[in-house]
Amino acid sequence: MNRWLSRLSTAAVMAAGLAVASCGKPSSAPETASSASPAPGAPSKEYTIGWTIYAGWMPWPYAQQAGIVKKWADKYGIKLKVVQVNDYVESLNQFTAGKLDGVVSTNMDALTVPAAGGKDSTVLMIGDYSNGNDGIILKGSDSLKDIKGRPVNLVEFSVSHYLLARGLEAAGLQQSDVKTVNTSDADIVAAYNAPGTTALVTWNPQLSEIKKLPKAHEVFDSSKIPGEIQDTLILDTAELKANPALGKALTGIWYETLALMQKDTPEGKAALEAMAKLSGTDLAGFKSQLKTTYLYYTPKDAAAFETSPAFVAANDKVRQFSFSKGLFGKGATSVDSIGIEFPGGKILGDPKNVKLRFDPSYMNMAADGKL
Repeated sequence: MNRWLSRLSTAAVMAAGLAVASCGKPSSAPETASSASPAPGAPSKEYTIGWTIYAGWMPWPYAQQAGIVKKWADKYGIKLKVVQVNDYVESLNQFTAGKLDGVVSTNMDALTVPAAGGKDSTVLMIGDYSNGNDGIILKGSDSLKDIKGRPVNLVEFSVSHYLLARGLEAAGLQQSDVKTVNTSDADIVAAYNAPGTTALVTWNPQLSEIKKLPKAHEVFDSSKIPGEIQDTLILDTAELKANPALGKALTGIWYETLALMQKDTPEGKAALEAMAKLSGTDLAGFKSQLKTTYLYYTPKDAAAFETSPAFVAANDKVRQFSFSKGLFGKGATSVDSIGIEFPGGKILGDPKNVKLRFDPSYMNMAADGKL
């Protein structure tokens, strides 16, 4: 079992309301999709996509609620539902075990859980990258260098751990200069108030709550490493190859919903308000989180990012960190043990063991109006 998976499956609890005191649990989350019969020759299986609460992923439950999922599923003659999984790590667990056909995931987690677990996965779409949604907080100091010698509360071996490593690098410090304290994201807001807590790393909405607390200073955030913490939708590669209609429907759903979010109309505002409610906050709170989320609102922009040299470089940093922390599993002898395939056939790692694929073809279809 993947080392991170075994350690975090009991520690990281992405509760429906993310256990943030000021953010109530969503009153409802759509969990069923179209019951329409599939088109002749189409598979009878109902595809299930899992989501967890995060600003950049809230278009998925809204699309389910608003009937956009049903619209596109019907268009391609498939059965499709988008369901909430309260625990982020558990959602990755379920995907790796084949209980979900797709799941929202960061690029790092797609590599260190399903890929490291031997599951061949394809990144269908790059939704956004964290542009300030992840941050390092110090208590009583506004200088990142003062983190030296402090215990740091975070979800170990997650993107928070990666952000810490990049922050230490920026400050000219080593990872040995701090001691990490594994803390569930569900407990990290409360953990800040403990006398022994002097530094922590977390993501929104917990980050925004902690920043409001006494003596809290954000000294580093993900806007300093743009493009490295990527938020995606990943699918089972075999399922996608067997039925490309699944990829087309999901891509259509995503970009129709993002287009709606940008409309300065009552309909657009209602969509944002619904997403805010589903994520357990109000419209102002949700818009604040969107400001630190670099959403790729158009498929053209998303595909351009995925085909850029900077994209490969960012994922190389992520894989180097992941291997250094043992997240490829005990059998991995080098950082090249797992192959990652990029657009144009470029591969980092073992080309005979490709387990994570970035495929821009569906985003390109959307950009060309061919969905």
